Amino acid sequence: MISARELSKHFRGPGGKTVVAVSDLTMDVAPGSLTAFLGPNGAGKSTSLRMLTTLLEPTGGTATVCGHDIAREPAEVRARIGYIGQKNGAGQYQRVRDELLSQGALYGLGRAETRRRADELVEILGLTELVNQPTMKLSGGQRRRVDIALGLIPGPRLLFLDEPSTGLDPQSRAHLWQHILELRERYGMTLFLTTHYLDEADQFAERVMVVDQGRIIADDTAPRLKTSFAGDRITLTVDGDPGGAVAVVRRAAADSAAADPEPEVTPAGAGTRIVVGVNHGDRVLPALLRELDRVGHQVLTAELARPTLDDVFLNLTGRSLREENQTADGVPTPETTHVGAAR
Repeated sequence: MISARELSKHFRGPGGKTVVAVSDLTMDVAPGSLTAFLGPNGAGKSTSLRMLTTLLEPTGGTATVCGHDIAREPAEVRARIGYIGQKNGAGQYQRVRDELLSQGALYGLGRAETRRRADELVEILGLTELVNQPTMKLSGGQRRRVDIALGLIPGPRLLFLDEPSTGLDPQSRAHLWQHILELRERYGMTLFLTTHYLDEADQFAERVMVVDQGRIIADDTAPRLKTSFAGDRITLTVDGDPGGAVAVVRRAAADSAAADPEPEVTPAGAGTRIVVGVNHGDRVLPALLRELDRVGHQVLTAELARPTLDDVFLNLTGRSLREENQTADGVPTPETTHVGAAR
């Protein structure tokens, strides 16, 4: 559905300097997949989406979307995709139904087909009681459902979702994702998603791409990324002389093929706190506790921490995505960009 080779986008920044927003973007996205395209603010996510949806002309490289070249056949690409941006797409003073019918007309659909699709989406997305309301009177979650309906009116094979749930409360986010997944199952769409909510990518995406400074720096499933770039962490508090316990913990971490099997040892009240990174901590911890008990070490507390995608980001980029402001990346501005960074 998407095939990009060395796609790039440069802007003219302060003082005439060239700002590289996207550099050497190369990827293939299979039909029917749900791919999360993640990165810190300024990583080039939205710029990449705008190129793939023909809203920005690339500086270099090539890409095809739904089998059509984004530079030479933009109209063919647009006819086959849906795009839900970060901001609401419906006019504030227009009624929901009127917006849906206008969207169908813009895509060149006949009146009967547009009404059929609008009625179907209104029912699926729970908008029946809202069709005659102007969108300015809707809640945030209701507006996002209208945005999804607008994106689906043309019956796209590929749907781009640029941070679809930003700003919604947890309940509205959950309902929104329920609708998105139901629609994906119903229409067999390919979904390409950016989000700042890592739990969404972790839970729903079959594939996660991590982008930083305009380049893809990791590409795999969420579980494999967490295993490769973060790993599990075991924390123990032991009583008495910790020397023997530290040796046991070190050996267990090494046996698990941990990248750094050396434990961190610190005093903890009357005991000693031992922290170590391991692979497959759910299997390592029970065996480790049995071994410590066998050699006579009393374990006061034990904790296994599984890695998150935020840990992956921290290890890959040196930044935690949770610490990033939830603002959209896009055209660079003097206050927020520098040469080699994406905005």
